[in-house]
Amino acid sequence: MRHGAVLALLGALAAPGGAEAADARRGAALAAERNCAACHGERGRSAMPDIPSLAGQQPGFVTIQLVLFREGLRDVPAMQPAVEGLTDAQIEDLAAWAAALPPGPPPDRPRRDAARFAAGAAAAQRGRCGICHTPDYRGQQQVPLLVGQREDYLARTLREYRDGVRVGSDTQMNAALHGVADADLDALAHHLSHLP
Repeated sequence: MRHGAVLALLGALAAPGGAEAADARRGAALAAERNCAACHGERGRSAMPDIPSLAGQQPGFVTIQLVLFREGLRDVPAMQPAVEGLTDAQIEDLAAWAAALPPGPPPDRPRRDAARFAAGAAAAQRGRCGICHTPDYRGQQQVPLLVGQREDYLARTLREYRDGVRVGSDTQMNAALHGVADADLDALAHHLSHLP
């Protein structure tokens, strides 16, 4: 299964009816079995540097990322054992589990810096981030929730998109961040991680 199969799965997710509905309880059991909390934190709030929080994340986004990991289209070695052998239905259950967890800041979030927070707000306005991620940055469908995410993870991910070393299910983020300075990316990450 490669790009074509990923697109087929995404189409199936968008189609009404058909497969059994995703179940957060089955996802919770599977997350416990696969020990997702070891990296992504209890209740989905990561306390590990550069590891994203999953709590409250958009299920469509989680589903896409897990499929990309499973199919080897995103190379994150630590994720390979976690996704090995997962069925599409199990992936959807894990996504439902993550979405059902209450979002919030990671336990080790650094203090908010007013100047960096304001600079990040300005960078978000310039980049028109709220168009896809919604004005409150809670995401939608396959577009991720950004509010309260780990600052270090956001900063690294924004750089990877800008530098063309990370590609999602499309290249919109690569284009949106082309040429953005490190200082603006850092401020943007700080702003998003500190939004209520």
